[in-house]
Amino acid sequence: MIKKIIALLVVAAIGAPFMTAQTRADRTAMLIPEPSSIILSGDKEYRLKSISETILARSGMAPESYSLVIRKGKAAISAPDRAGIVHGRATLAQVAGVCPEDIMNDDAFIGAMVRNMKVQDSPTFPIRGFMHDTGRNFREVETLKREIDLMAFYKLNVFHWHLTDNPAWRIECRAYPQLNDPQYQRKGRDEGHFYTYEQIRDVIAYASERGITVIPEIDMPGHSQYFDRTFGFSMASEKGMEVLKACLEEFMSEIPAEMCPYVHIGSDEVHVADPQGFMQFCEDLIISHGRTPLAWYPGLPSSDTTISQIWSDEGRRASGKGFPRRYIDSYMGYLNLGNPIVNTMNFFLHQLCSVEAGDEKAMGGILCLWNDVRVTDKTRTLPHNGMPEGMLGFAQSSWGGGDGYEGSDTYLFPVPGTEAYEALGDFEKKMAYHRDSFLAGWNVRWVANAHIPWTAAITSREIRAEAKAWGGCIDLNALCSKKMIPSDRQAEVVLTTEIHVTKDTVITAWVGFDSPSRSTRMSDGIGEQGKWENGGRVHVFFPDGSSAEVFPSNPWNEPGSYRYHHHTWHQAPNELPYTDEQFFWMREPALIPLKAGRNVIQLYCPHRFRASNRHAAFIPLTIGPDGTVSEPTGIQFVN
Repeated sequence: MIKKIIALLVVAAIGAPFMTAQTRADRTAMLIPEPSSIILSGDKEYRLKSISETILARSGMAPESYSLVIRKGKAAISAPDRAGIVHGRATLAQVAGVCPEDIMNDDAFIGAMVRNMKVQDSPTFPIRGFMHDTGRNFREVETLKREIDLMAFYKLNVFHWHLTDNPAWRIECRAYPQLNDPQYQRKGRDEGHFYTYEQIRDVIAYASERGITVIPEIDMPGHSQYFDRTFGFSMASEKGMEVLKACLEEFMSEIPAEMCPYVHIGSDEVHVADPQGFMQFCEDLIISHGRTPLAWYPGLPSSDTTISQIWSDEGRRASGKGFPRRYIDSYMGYLNLGNPIVNTMNFFLHQLCSVEAGDEKAMGGILCLWNDVRVTDKTRTLPHNGMPEGMLGFAQSSWGGGDGYEGSDTYLFPVPGTEAYEALGDFEKKMAYHRDSFLAGWNVRWVANAHIPWTAAITSREIRAEAKAWGGCIDLNALCSKKMIPSDRQAEVVLTTEIHVTKDTVITAWVGFDSPSRSTRMSDGIGEQGKWENGGRVHVFFPDGSSAEVFPSNPWNEPGSYRYHHHTWHQAPNELPYTDEQFFWMREPALIPLKAGRNVIQLYCPHRFRASNRHAAFIPLTIGPDGTVSEPTGIQFVN
């Protein structure tokens, strides 16, 4: 496998031989994303006294690359552009123990203990982005800025701002102020909330200072029910295009091209009478104002001047060497699907654009956070969707690139002895460090779990099979598919693992048999009172031959609720906000009794319906007094 060469070298003050710094428990071994090269000099630490920044526009350095030199408490960052300077600050912040919100605050750095070092670094892909949908559920400007700080901390460089969707047009509109009128917006979806041009410019400037380009998305003509309600005609009609032209020209006159060089025009999940004519209209308008258009793929037919953003399996198969235009990979980047446990693994192991490094066509990736279902408690948006933990895995794969890890298998954790397993295990140590050191205020719902072994017994009408699996959460659809059992077959799965403890104890663990999508609501909902969802059952078989069944630790607040064995697009259930107890990673962990010796844990997973997300989770963890999570102690899984 072709990888970046990473030199973590320690030079003793008296000239002793080099040794690798991975053996040292210091911050330089825990950086996310991992730099191309670090050279450490000596063991002595100095208090950081100053930070200097130099932009070397004609240095010949690659875009966004940087050099960070720390010597006797003085840090010097040089780069060819503003983004490179910020990336250098991000590395310095992680070395100095500075949190994301203080990445631009020099005072937060001064006084930190740092070692002498030299870092040379550059990204593999030119686009490494994060998208937040504020069209369906509004986010306050200060909240967006906090997320931008997090992006800068992990060296992402694009904020894809989804500004319009079926519930509302979130952009100030002077030409047609009725677009901002609550009466035309979906009830309960933050009616009357939109961003003024001043606020939009403020967010763009804030991001730019942190080396991040904002790409606004104005979805057209799809995802525009608000438009039809407001005007009584379609956006793709002759009248609709007149209105749209005025709105876009107003937006681009208020937000100049130097602040906003790209405009995303959406264009997916819609059928219109003249798709080519409509797309040419949109593209010509965007280009005439000095911008580059982007559009979802698959979607309405766009020209080769438009950058395609791949979002589906169809798009993934189409992209590659024969694809006619530049493209961005979001195929494996939907935070709202699955769960934080499987997603974080997938994002880390996924090879963006199926290439080792970005080029003029394969531009990189964008991690997406969609919230189709109404959100009332906005503090739950990130933990319900597994961000920032998903962002950490994506940050590494989008910065470091590579030709893919041997032994990686989409949706399933890698097996021991493979390159993917070793890489994921090392990355989980970094994840745990960042969760505890930098992300205390982000309600991270993840613990290291790739080492958990399972034996799976799979039974359908025609097939009986056994399989090995790893990880705290098993994608049952993917596991059955590996044994050539389609998801529509009534396959039940029994998962078994063993835990060794030296004395009788009770541990806590997240237990779950579902992963509701934050878009379609398709799931078995909450279990009946005293039972797990989806008919799941948990048994512990003790060393002395006795056994016990494990039940939910608390009574359900809404037993038997939210059971939808079908997609709920544009239906009433999508207006029912999610609650914590619908997600196994948000609710109170189960209490698992164990006796001294080997204990067998068994999860029974029946097949109730053809679910797009069918998972089984058993993840031991420790919950702190403040609700933070960490890895358990005193237990050992037995292979």
